[in-house]
Amino acid sequence: MKQILFLLSIYLTFYYFSFAQTAEEYVSRGNAKFEKGDFRGAIEDYTKAIEIKPNYAEAYFNRGKAEADLGGLRSAIEDFNKSIAINPNYAEAYFNRGKAEADLGDLRSAIEDFNKAIEINPNYAEAYFNRGLAKGNLGDFRSAIEDFTKAIEINPNYAEAYFNRGLAKGNLGDFRSAIEDFTKAIEIKPNYAEAYNGRGNAKGDLGDFRSAIEDYTKAIAINPNDAEAYYNRGNTKVNLGDLRAAIEDYTKAIAINPNYEEAYYNRGVAKAKLGDLRAAIEDYTKAIAINPNLAVAYNNRGNAKMNLGDFHAAIEDFNTAIAINPNLAVAYYNKGTAKLDLGYHLAAIEDFNKAIAINPNYVDAYINRGVAKYYLGDKFGACSDWSKAGELGLKDAYDYIRKYCK
Repeated sequence: MKQILFLLSIYLTFYYFSFAQTAEEYVSRGNAKFEKGDFRGAIEDYTKAIEIKPNYAEAYFNRGKAEADLGGLRSAIEDFNKSIAINPNYAEAYFNRGKAEADLGDLRSAIEDFNKAIEINPNYAEAYFNRGLAKGNLGDFRSAIEDFTKAIEINPNYAEAYFNRGLAKGNLGDFRSAIEDFTKAIEIKPNYAEAYNGRGNAKGDLGDFRSAIEDYTKAIAINPNDAEAYYNRGNTKVNLGDLRAAIEDYTKAIAINPNYEEAYYNRGVAKAKLGDLRAAIEDYTKAIAINPNLAVAYNNRGNAKMNLGDFHAAIEDFNTAIAINPNLAVAYYNKGTAKLDLGYHLAAIEDFNKAIAINPNYVDAYINRGVAKYYLGDKFGACSDWSKAGELGLKDAYDYIRKYCK
């Protein structure tokens, strides 16, 4: 008997899924396919339902959701538009259209749709949350915090709202309050690797490096492929002076994400500090290959080349850094230093002039410009530059004055 009932159940299921006739039946079948992840099959059924019942708002809405899950965001928006035209009070349609617009980078339109969803349903926690995300991406962190707070009031266990409120507070420099939010997110969701990472960042910003490392390590234990946690832990180890351990973490981050330009760049910085200039150059070169507009990488690579005595190649890198970022004072300074080492004193002074024009408090530029002037016989100009460096707080400047300005 049980076998007969089982076979009958299979038959009825087959009949239902094969011979749906009404629009509602097609939507139900589409929903079942959607739940199984068969988005294309679901779209076919929703389309059939719409053919039968052209004003079926739910069918348009559900088809839009399936299209969005397949990456067809513009098609999804068209379907959400149709569902809203049929039912102007369809809060979920406004919400999902807002999400699709946000994914396309149209954050202001997304906010308008989240506003409408909230107007229809004032207790729509997800709409407040997503509006907060959009505002945060526009740099309006205070308003974003208000939205995350509202989402939390509606749903006190909204871990993601606590997490993102913590991020927004961190962007405003309120690190202690951010830590409280990350901690709350972790209490609700103990395996929330991103929250451990965020809390580690906030602790690092407060100078609590060892506790920050504990949080990054916890994030890595939860998610061993968390490249960002390795990267952040590496940065924190640099702050503690543990350069070799930092390099290990950057290397792990790169193994997980071979296009992690920041990890290559920072690993290069750590290697340069350890005196391994050739290896540093390799890392800067890799960072540049990933991001050809990374001016600081060109500058640092040039600095490493200069320290290896390859002054002409260094100047080429400094020139490229300046072409990318004309306000990079350190690149002008480094280029001037390379020219000074080559004996190009007048050209060096021009570069030091530019560095000082960008940063009038650039003490090292005053020192080296003074050296270049001294070589050119301009003792008065040299002593004036060294005096300026001394006024700006560089005590070593007075050594130049005592030795050369008598």
